[in-house]
Amino acid sequence: MKKILLLGNPNVGKSVVFSKLTGTSVVSSNYAGTTVEYTKGHMKWNDEIVEIIDVPGTYTLEPTNKAEEVAVEMLDEGDLIINVVDSTNLERNLNLTLQLLEKKIPMIISLNFWDETEHKGINIDVEKLEKYFNVPVIPTSATKGIGLKEIIRKF
Repeated sequence: MKKILLLGNPNVGKSVVFSKLTGTSVVSSNYAGTTVEYTKGHMKWNDEIVEIIDVPGTYTLEPTNKAEEVAVEMLDEGDLIINVVDSTNLERNLNLTLQLLEKKIPMIISLNFWDETEHKGINIDVEKLEKYFNVPVIPTSATKGIGLKEIIRKF
């Protein structure tokens, strides 16, 4: 079974993406570090079932706490990473993105909170990011379901 990891900094909406993709509820809140253990769910993709894993938020792959240790350990299980980033604070989020790319695991970048980015007048050149990172970059707003179908198409 294909395993897809949702990875990103704390409080970027990974659990909301998980809930929308799997159709299951996860207790999530607006506090950094809410998810300290991973959560598994499933979704149908084409004619197969894939496992989606909501990994605890981490700022780095050099763990300094239990949640980050769990995140790093989960990397060995993933066939694909969906790197959920806060598009309103790209600079803080892209350090982890660069570390994940070094792992050579196929990856899709989800620019979450895209609707907030637009409201704040922040312009992000998605095509430029795709060329720089050489992975698909999809603008998303998980709470509204925006961009999630595009992510699924990129699996």
